[in-house]
Amino acid sequence: MVKQAFNATRQSVVAAKVYMANHFFSRLMGLMGKPGLPPDQGLWIVPCADIHSCFMRFEFDAIFVDKQHKVLHLVERMKPWRISKLVRGGHAVLELPAGAVAASGTEIGDLIELREADA
Repeated sequence: MVKQAFNATRQSVVAAKVYMANHFFSRLMGLMGKPGLPPDQGLWIVPCADIHSCFMRFEFDAIFVDKQHKVLHLVERMKPWRISKLVRGGHAVLELPAGAVAASGTEIGDLIELREADA
């Protein structure tokens, strides 16, 4: 199922195509082994309160949200072989191409909506 991530606070699209990682194997694999994330794409990992970039070959951004999709924590340009902090109250993480957080203007406290993606 493909969704769109929309920042309702800023009225901006964060990612036009968001793929779901909501089962054990898809969460476990995440972006490992991928060559990168295309522009305007993202991976929504749920449930998730911390991430790693082991076995990854590229930098990426991450938006941590609570159950209401309120932004709790931002990671910009996470390098390979790093581990994020455990985000208290974190429910999901949106992994994005490096620079996507800044481009969308997303800040802590913003509300991220998952909408049906355009066909």
